Formats: sequence, structure tokens, C-alpha cells
Amino acid sequence: MPSWSRKDERQYEHIKESTQERGASEDRAAEIAARTVNKHRREEGRTPNRTTQGTGNPNRSLDDRSRNELYNRAKELGIEDRSKMKKDELVQAIRRRQ
Repeated sequence: MPSWSRKDERQYEHIKESTQERGASEDRAAEIAARTVNKHRREEGRTPNRTTQGTGNPNRSLDDRSRNELYNRAKELGIEDRSKMKKDELVQAIRRRQ
């Protein structure tokens, strides 16, 4: 599967510049731009990985995150037996640990 197209590159630069104009650091602007472009690629089916590998948007509640995102967060927190837990159990375990 091909990497970023020229359009993706232009979109990345535009988002990065506008984010920096709003006061974000260069590193933070680059991260936001890359995440945005990759999200659009994922939504369009232009990337092999359609599920998130991250812990989800920290501005969203735990209940609104996917089970995979919760699992990854539980892994970061060192919660044991997380692979056997259901989504609501992961939410409870994360809340107890935070």
C-alpha cells in the first residue's frame, strides 16, 4: 500500500502551519498534523490498520473509547489480567488506577 500522497503531504503542511500559528510548538503541531492525515487515510481505507494502536483521545471519556484503546491504556498502567477483561471491566480498572 502506498505511503502518503502529494495531497496528504499538502494537507499535513497546511495543518502543521495553522496549528503553529495558533501557538502550538513545532513538535506538537507536527504530531497533530500527522494524526489528522493518518486518520483521514484510515477512514478512506488507504492504510492497512483500521483500528487504533493508541490509548484514545484523552479528552474523551473512558466510556467513549474503544476496547482496544482501553486495553492499551490498561497496559500502560500495568493492570494485570487485562486481556481477560471486557470493556466495562477495563474502564473500572483504569478508573481505580488513575
